[in-house]
Amino acid sequence: MSISDFKFNPATLTVPVGTTVTWTNKDGEPHIIAAKDGSFHSPGMDTNATYSFTFTTAGSYDYICSIHPFMTGTVVVTK
Repeated sequence: MSISDFKFNPATLTVPVGTTVTWTNKDGEPHIIAAKDGSFHSPGMDTNATYSFTFTTAGSYDYICSIHPFMTGTVVVTK
């Protein structure tokens, strides 16, 4: 997953249970990835920083950038 132009790309990602998703910040501004349900939360990510999370439970995980809350994304985890 990339973060660029204040967008998550792709905005929706579908993966099987057990997948580790890595976000890479390609913007010149910092971002913090935060799941709306609190299941994952990155530290502040400067340019080229990465954050990884392994999804162990099926479901739909909506997240935002807590610095720029207009940035939204979803990870759909399938069995």
